[in-house]
Amino acid sequence: MAAPLAPAVRAQVAELVDAQVSGTCGRKVVEVRVFSWAPTRSKQVAAVTQFQPDATIHLHRNDLPEGLSFGPMVAVDTETMGLNPHRDRLCLVQLSAGNGVAHLVQMVPERMGGRGADCPNLRRLLADPEVVKLMHFARFDVAILAKALGVRVAPVRCTKIASKLARTFTDRHGLKELCRELLGVDLAKQQQTSDWGAAELLPEQLAYAASDVLHLHALWMKLEALLAREGRRELAEACFAFLPERAALDLLGYEEPDLFAH
Repeated sequence: MAAPLAPAVRAQVAELVDAQVSGTCGRKVVEVRVFSWAPTRSKQVAAVTQFQPDATIHLHRNDLPEGLSFGPMVAVDTETMGLNPHRDRLCLVQLSAGNGVAHLVQMVPERMGGRGADCPNLRRLLADPEVVKLMHFARFDVAILAKALGVRVAPVRCTKIASKLARTFTDRHGLKELCRELLGVDLAKQQQTSDWGAAELLPEQLAYAASDVLHLHALWMKLEALLAREGRRELAEACFAFLPERAALDLLGYEEPDLFAH
């Protein structure tokens, strides 16, 4: 049975519903937020579900719920306070099985009432050798997850590396460009530099974060075919296998100058 909603939460839900019904809400995300409590290892994890026309987004605080399966390949992305893994904390981990459903895990520090890196279900999934972690610019995500959660993320596939190997006719390898050119999908990036460390994330932030994983499976299928066509699949696999070590080198300070530089 769901726990009773706090008065402040009830007021927020009522306000959102009234605004959507009356048409006075200026938000582009059409949403219904359902607040519940899911047990994880006898602890309570807050969950929020946001429904959109083309996706369902589940926000979990502290960890994934027990028994959640993503199949043989899970798309993974992260949101942080900045791009320095030694300085900037991990705020959000996004995951999707490529089925139009995104699960977002908000990492709440203990000083803010959360559990910090105590997320056994998420860590187990990231380290599972039977589940491929599909990312875009995996080098950063693998490094920040290793630093923040102490987990070696593997095996990994990276759509940015795949694009650079297979699409040498262009220098446009960002996720926004790839989704537009290969899938005909335009991703909104307005929330890219927003405050991901906030205690309560906005619906627009959740929609942006989810979009970074919802399309990766379809994108990988396109890029995998291009790698095979260009005879670079084996080289790509070698690059993917090296990513955990590349991330470890970055964390040791070999990002600049690069260990492989002259």
